[in-house]
Amino acid sequence: MTARCVVALGANLGQRLTVLQQAVRALDATPGISVTAASPVVETRAVGGPQDSPDYLNAVVELRTRLTPFEVLAVCQSIEAEHGRTRDVRWGPRTLDLDVVWFEGVHSDDPRLQLPHPRAHERAFVLEPWALMDPRAHLHGRPVRELAREAPDFADLTVTEQCVRPEVGSPCDT
Repeated sequence: MTARCVVALGANLGQRLTVLQQAVRALDATPGISVTAASPVVETRAVGGPQDSPDYLNAVVELRTRLTPFEVLAVCQSIEAEHGRTRDVRWGPRTLDLDVVWFEGVHSDDPRLQLPHPRAHERAFVLEPWALMDPRAHLHGRPVRELAREAPDFADLTVTEQCVRPEVGSPCDT
């Protein structure tokens, strides 16, 4: 049996777009995971971290997976580690950040993996790409697009022409 899962990607250090694209390919190459859709890339200011943090590139992908939520989390953390991710400063600059945002049929208060992601509903850098990828998406019973427009960081977001799956062609989603 497979489940749908949404994973958010972000990077603000190094070759940001290349790293996001490599992470999506790594997810798709993982046994038990298939990337079924991808958002356009958005550029945003850093939210919450040090004042001088570089801007982020962000995107979201939808997966079909036979893995459990914790197995998907482990895959994400392994891909982050392969790209030099460190966790020195909370919300600090990073080479790659992968967050399991939503997992079909799962609600979790486990401190290792809260689902849906506890701050996703207030982050335009997650919500807007998700809404662009899936205009019918809902979170906490509300349209994701509506939540994006209400998010405090919405005004600082720019939708780019870049894709995390350029091999699929345009538009960015499958």
